[in-house]
Amino acid sequence: MGRILVTGGAGYIGSHAVRQLGEAGYDLVIYDNCSTGSEEAALFGELTLGDLADMPRLSRTFARGHFDAVLHFAASVVAPESVSHPLDYYANNTRNTLNVLQCCESFGVGKFIFSSTAAVYGEPQRNPVTEEHPTNPLNPYGRSKLMSEQMIKDYASVSGMHYVILRYFNVAGADLEGRLGSRYQGAPHLIKATCDAALGRRPSVNIYGTDYDTPDGTCIRDFIHVEDLAAAHGDALRYLDNGGKSDIFNCGYGVGYSVREVITRVQQITKSRFSVLEQGRRPGDPMSVTACSEKIRSKLQWEPRHNDLDLIISSTLAWERKRGASLT
Repeated sequence: MGRILVTGGAGYIGSHAVRQLGEAGYDLVIYDNCSTGSEEAALFGELTLGDLADMPRLSRTFARGHFDAVLHFAASVVAPESVSHPLDYYANNTRNTLNVLQCCESFGVGKFIFSSTAAVYGEPQRNPVTEEHPTNPLNPYGRSKLMSEQMIKDYASVSGMHYVILRYFNVAGADLEGRLGSRYQGAPHLIKATCDAALGRRPSVNIYGTDYDTPDGTCIRDFIHVEDLAAAHGDALRYLDNGGKSDIFNCGYGVGYSVREVITRVQQITKSRFSVLEQGRRPGDPMSVTACSEKIRSKLQWEPRHNDLDLIISSTLAWERKRGASLT
């Protein structure tokens, strides 16, 4: 096993992957500015505090590390926010990916695993979405990630670097032993926000758009448990270690739940009746997106173990309850 750099490894998804890789015996260095993560979430490896925009510090980290692979999680990920602050997203997502790739070139890193998003597809022409579906992002978040994907592919085509690009669908849930979860208090993601409302931390939950062409008029999403998503990164790393060719894989279950279904299920599980406010559509929101995951299951032997909406919700609730004392 070579040494691995994990950018954003103290964040929500990155910390779960770091824990799994650390338990498997990998030698890890985490590079994170902890803007949405936490030093406490880095349960394995050596943590270097730094921003990817700080090229001198990033270069020194690469020079010391002699890395065999990079797992690049660090990014801004809130699609509606990207519509309001597009330049921030191109800076943090696209430019900073360029910085990481330039360091990979300078220091001879041979393997690269990138956190991308289903937002690159935009409004799908058909569901479930395969990796061959045309890309047409609806918001700067998706465009910033698609630009990053293209940079990775272009660099790999003229170098010896091999990559895996993982396109995430909607990530939720928490470590089932209560060690890790989302620490970003302002995260607007549906399941976390709805659990916060059930726990009395916010007065209401918003539904953005009730007139979509779906059974109940609200958007449909494919929710994947963070533990299964983290496991996909270990599978991707082993795939590249075994000589696998560069490729792109969807990370989702292929099961869609509407916004209203998720809110109702949280209310049923928690026996809570928080207020639900119906708002107009948000710009940049696709109507329905679910994943075709046949490719990742076949090529990476990815076997999800937590494909259960109730489990995703209950693990989020358990984590948020555990954190409750620090938020009051």
